Amino acid sequence: MIRQYALIFWVMIVSVVLSCLFFGLCIFPPLGQFWVVGSRQPIVALAGDDAILPCCIEPTISDFSDTVEWTREDLDPPYVHVQHNGLLVQHQNPQYKNRTTLFVDELKNGNISLKLFRVTLSDEGKYLCLIPSMRKGDLIQLNVGAASSPVINVTKNSSGVVLECESKGWYPEPELFWLDAEGKLLSAGAPETVRGPDGLYTVSSRVTVEKSHSKSFTCRVQQSSINQTRETEIHVPDDFFMDTPTADCSCVAAHIVTGFAVFFFLCVCVAFCIYKR
Repeated sequence: MIRQYALIFWVMIVSVVLSCLFFGLCIFPPLGQFWVVGSRQPIVALAGDDAILPCCIEPTISDFSDTVEWTREDLDPPYVHVQHNGLLVQHQNPQYKNRTTLFVDELKNGNISLKLFRVTLSDEGKYLCLIPSMRKGDLIQLNVGAASSPVINVTKNSSGVVLECESKGWYPEPELFWLDAEGKLLSAGAPETVRGPDGLYTVSSRVTVEKSHSKSFTCRVQQSSINQTRETEIHVPDDFFMDTPTADCSCVAAHIVTGFAVFFFLCVCVAFCIYKR
């Protein structure tokens, strides 16, 4: 009987110890069980906007005050933002001067996300979010794009009405489509794309439309990798369409009438000369 009580006692002791250990590990995991977690999906930002590169320590940590490093290995020096004891370390790449910050009030909770101001095309790349003391980090991809609304110009020629669409300031290279009032694609030649010295693309395209087509037309420019679409719609009034065949017939008729008049005049002159003889 005593042995049974002793066995039960030791089982209870072991259970309590194991429960405490398990509870302690859940609440205060050892250093090796912390992870630095960024974004699994690329972060997309437009040039000129601000961007947030998310990064945090999991599980949530309290009273965090270690050094935080944000780097890009393709830069020299590679340091985008290094913060130690709440202060920015000075060996920052000049490209990012006065353009980066951490969320200071949330650092103690393990939020080590980077905010990047006034994003430029050269900011695109892979960023490493690192806690040196833990030897833990994660990579975050930043994709930078640029977009602008297209402009449509209208001209006339012998074939009908010519619509020309141009959109400047895109990155990466966009696509251009013409649509009618029902949203159907119009047959047009391949767009012309030119890249300027600033790295931005200008795309343009022409399409000739006839009176038989719908009167409303849309030029759509899009770039799927940055999830950007811009479009401009134009309405062409009836009186803008030139009835080319009628105009041509009128010109031909005028020439025929003139020819007959000249021929008749010459015949009269010849007849008069013959009569005089």
